[in-house]
Amino acid sequence: MGSEPRGHAMDGRRQKARGGLDPIVTEGASTSSSALSKLELVQKAFMSPFSHKKTDSTRILSDLAPVIMTPRMINSAATVSSRPRASVAGPSMLRSRMDFATLGRAPLRLGLGSKRITSGDLQILEATQELLEAEVPEPNGVASNVSLLRGFNATIPSAEQSKTRRRQMRNVDTPKLGLKKLGMSARGLLTEDEDQEGQSVASEDDVVIVRQPHTGQKKKGRESLSAAKRLGQEELSRQTQEIVRDKENLHVKRSLVNSEIEEIASKIQALDSIRAKLEQDLLKLQEDELELDDELEGVKERMKFEQSSNQRSKVQNLHLPPSSRRRKGPAFLPSEHDELPPGVAFMTLDSHTTPITALDISEPYGMLVSASQEDAQPRVWDLLSGVEVGRLRGHIGAVHCLQVEDHVCLTGGADGNVRLWDLRRVEDDEGWGEGEMVSLSDVAEEVEDGEGFTEISNGIRNADANVPTKDDPCARLLEGHTQAVTALYFEDECLVTGASDKTLRQWDLTTGQCVMTMDILWAISHPSTGGVASPLSNQSFPGTFSVQTPPYADGSKDIYEDFVGGVQFWGYGLVSGSGDGAVRMWDMRTGQAHRTLLGHTGPVTCLQFDEIHIASGSLDKTLRVWDLRTGGILETIQFDHAVTALQFDSRKIIAATGENGVKVYNRTSAQQSTLLTNGHTKPVERLRYMDRYLVTGGRDAKVKIWSL
Repeated sequence: MGSEPRGHAMDGRRQKARGGLDPIVTEGASTSSSALSKLELVQKAFMSPFSHKKTDSTRILSDLAPVIMTPRMINSAATVSSRPRASVAGPSMLRSRMDFATLGRAPLRLGLGSKRITSGDLQILEATQELLEAEVPEPNGVASNVSLLRGFNATIPSAEQSKTRRRQMRNVDTPKLGLKKLGMSARGLLTEDEDQEGQSVASEDDVVIVRQPHTGQKKKGRESLSAAKRLGQEELSRQTQEIVRDKENLHVKRSLVNSEIEEIASKIQALDSIRAKLEQDLLKLQEDELELDDELEGVKERMKFEQSSNQRSKVQNLHLPPSSRRRKGPAFLPSEHDELPPGVAFMTLDSHTTPITALDISEPYGMLVSASQEDAQPRVWDLLSGVEVGRLRGHIGAVHCLQVEDHVCLTGGADGNVRLWDLRRVEDDEGWGEGEMVSLSDVAEEVEDGEGFTEISNGIRNADANVPTKDDPCARLLEGHTQAVTALYFEDECLVTGASDKTLRQWDLTTGQCVMTMDILWAISHPSTGGVASPLSNQSFPGTFSVQTPPYADGSKDIYEDFVGGVQFWGYGLVSGSGDGAVRMWDMRTGQAHRTLLGHTGPVTCLQFDEIHIASGSLDKTLRVWDLRTGGILETIQFDHAVTALQFDSRKIIAATGENGVKVYNRTSAQQSTLLTNGHTKPVERLRYMDRYLVTGGRDAKVKIWSL
């Protein structure tokens, strides 16, 4: 009897506690819920103030805690309740910053029918504008590598499952056909019954049932497999919807795949640009390394030069300096040269009246000697001031080639003579006149008693004997060629000349004697052992050599008559380029051509070589770089017009290619550029450069000075 009141009291407390947990509604809603619509009821539930008090909630939870909570849950609740927390509807909650991390913390739940409304929903509703303006955090870890396509595939049902289900719906029950065994036999695979010797038991799937036709019965046609299968309208409608949905999903996947392809393409393009930039940086580093190597060689050469100049005898009248053709390293330039923009012709010398045929400089801002067609007197210029110092008088006919080293100049002319000049004696003597010069070969036949000419046994005459005064700049005259001298090169006391008489001659400048004569026609008719004849060797070269040049950029043409286009030697090795299109390597000790480099299909007009490479230009519109060690062609650079002049170093090749501009070929990056600013108005014919200083002569009869 005592237990019944106790049970009734407990039930009362439970009902009271359960009533406190019911959803909070207003009084109006409880009395007239039938009269109010659901929307108004929701609005009243949201907008009405909370009617319960904190003491009521505490009392309810204390009554329910022993019933619904374990000791561990009680400890956790005590820990959480001890922390300060703002009220749900208080002003502090409206002012607090709402972020994505706080969403979902909903200690309070409101109920309306079957829909549960939490305090987190209220917080989201109040902070909607702030959430819309907030930045969505970027995913980290594995989520950062998940593409939209993978997310789409994970969200949308797989099309393979629907396809497999539809395939299974189309399966038809038939007698066992043994198709598995037939497929394996067709591929040459062993079946299980063949692997196990002595066992002939086959599985039920592999048994091929061959029905014996009943004798005496007619064969009947068999119905199709689909005739006995009916799917129904509901299944067919379902399959139609699945197929349409799969097609839509395929369209979405296709768009996502195309987007990823575009993204990958943009990344590849960005990487390619980065790679190209790094390659350019690498090429720049290679050029810087080559520049440092040249500068180091230049310092060593300067050290040797200063040591030799200290030991040189001061009584020597005419000292022949070393060749500047192989001089490396930076040159000595005025400080103002750095202020010049690169690639611009900053000075023009226009004293000539006919196209330039030859030019050379002693050093940047030093002495320049230039010659032109139909002009027997080369002009000497002071490049520091840009004025003409004087002229070199002595040749009969135009000067075709010349070389300047320091104060020494050698010229070869159409008269077949070579003259050595001391540029320190050149003066602007306008009163001396243009002067008719007599042929020295005629003078040699005259007999002079006493004063006059002194004849040397080998036919070479001393300039001191046939020049009226000792101050004449012509220091020596060398005779021997029977036609125009078209190429020459000297170094130290040795000189090599090439002429249109198809011979090469080696001279000793100390004595003025011809040491050796090398016959190019003999070399053409007697190629080196195992050699191949040059492309033009089948042509005979009787008398005067003459070919028509290809059209220049301005459409003009000319007659090319220089059978020997260029010569250069180093030690005992001599290289020549001739009108038969061959580049020959000679041994100056024996006078024999020991190697012929074939490749040009036109006369060779210019060449230069260093320790490893030979560069040659030709009327066939190509510039070829040869390997001295193997004799093979390393590079062939094609131009639109004939190549008439070139010069190269370890970093670049500068060439005159029948155009108004000067071609600059970067050997490191294999890129070409053209110098045009304030340049020539007609094609360039000759050029010479040192370091960052370039001199060019063109068919417009002008000489241009460039900054590189």
